Amino acid sequence: MTPSSLCDFPTTDPTSVYRYRDGLYAADMLAVGVVHLDLFTHLAVRPSSIDEICAHFGTHQRATDVMLTLFVAMGLLQRERANYLPTTTAREHLVTGSPWNLTPYYASLKDRPVTLDLLKVLRTDKPANWGGYQTTGDWHKSMENEAFAKQFTAAMDCRGVYLGGKAAANLDLSGISRVLDVGGGSGIYACCLAARNPEIRATVLDKAPVDRIAARNIEARGLSERVDVIACDMLNEKWPRGYDAHLISNVLHDWAEPVVLQLLKASAEALPTNGLIIIHDAFLNEDKSGPLPVAAYSVLLMHATEGRCYGVGEVREWLDGLGFGDITSEVTAADRGVMTARKKA
Repeated sequence: MTPSSLCDFPTTDPTSVYRYRDGLYAADMLAVGVVHLDLFTHLAVRPSSIDEICAHFGTHQRATDVMLTLFVAMGLLQRERANYLPTTTAREHLVTGSPWNLTPYYASLKDRPVTLDLLKVLRTDKPANWGGYQTTGDWHKSMENEAFAKQFTAAMDCRGVYLGGKAAANLDLSGISRVLDVGGGSGIYACCLAARNPEIRATVLDKAPVDRIAARNIEARGLSERVDVIACDMLNEKWPRGYDAHLISNVLHDWAEPVVLQLLKASAEALPTNGLIIIHDAFLNEDKSGPLPVAAYSVLLMHATEGRCYGVGEVREWLDGLGFGDITSEVTAADRGVMTARKKA
C-alpha cells in the first residue's frame, strides 16, 4: 500500500469480522465456568470476592479476572461491592437445581481443546501455544524464529491497516515531530501516522528478526525516508531518547501488570517534559463491565499471552502515578481506542 492509500478507509465497516476472530474463545470460557467449575452455583450460595474465588477454585488472579470480567459483560454476573454473584439470568439457567438449568447443554464442550487449555491457564497462569502452533516456549520466545515471526507479523500487519488508519485519523499530533513506535512489529502503525502527518518522522523499535521484517514492509510502502527501524529489546534495553512522542500500539495487552508498569515507566523516563504517550489498544470501560467484545477478546489474550485487556481506569491510574497528566481516552474503531497523556515537569 502506498502512503496515500494508508489514509483511505473501506466502504464497509469490518468490525463484525474482527469480532468473530477476537471473540473466538468466549464460549469455551463460559463452558469452563459452567461445566468444570460450576461457578454460578457456587456464587449463588456464597457471593465471593475475586480473592475468595481464586482460593476456592485454585485459580490465578489474572485469568480469573478475565473470566469474571467476561461473565459480567455477558450479563451473567454482577458486582456488589467486592463480591460477585449471579444475575437472574444465570440463576435461572446456569445454577444447579433450577428447573431451567442449561448446564448439561454445555457438557459436550467439556473436553474441547481450547476449553481444557483455558482451564489449565486458570490453574497455572501459563499461556497456551498461540492459536495451536506447536512451538517451544511462549509466543514471545517463538518470535525469535524468523518463519514464525514473519507469519505472525503479517497477521498483525493486515489487522493494523484499518486500525492504524483509524487511530491516526483520531489523533491530533500538532507540534509532534518524532515518534518512537515501541514494539512496532511490521511498522504499520508508524506508517499510518507518517502517511497522515507528513511533518512527522517515526522510528519502529523492535527486536530481531522483527526489525528486518519491519524494514522490508516500510520500504514496500514507500516510507523509508521518514520511517526507520531500531533493533532493541524494549524490556531489557534502554529506550532511545530524542523523541517527543511514544506510540505503544497493541503491546500492553500481551503482558502482565508488572511488565505493563515497566513499559510505562520506561516511557516516562525517556520522554522529555510535555512529551506525549499514545496507547492504542482494546480497552475495557471504567468499571470493567464491558464492552462485551473487548471482554471476549481478553479471553483470547489470556489463553495465548501473559496479558489481558486493561480498563481505562487502570491505565489512567498507572499513568497518573508515573507523572503523566492531561490523560484522555476515546474509542477509534473495531472496539479499539487511544489513550494519550503528557509527561509533567
